[in-house]
Amino acid sequence: MRIIWTRLRSALGGRTNDAGMSTSEYAMGTIAACAFAAVLYKVVTSDAVSTALQSTIGKALDVPF
Repeated sequence: MRIIWTRLRSALGGRTNDAGMSTSEYAMGTIAACAFAAVLYKVVTSDAVSTALQSTIGKALDVPF
């Protein structure tokens, strides 16, 4: 794929009109980020992870000095 892009760029004289992402690309990126955040929230708030975090914090606080 990189070879095709390099050849295309050289055919255009090294210049492209790609100024950035379009609105639809921003929208898809935002949707993907929200979906990832929702999945991460579900994992972190699950009983197993919550119990493990509480156990780890409890052990850290009960360490004798």
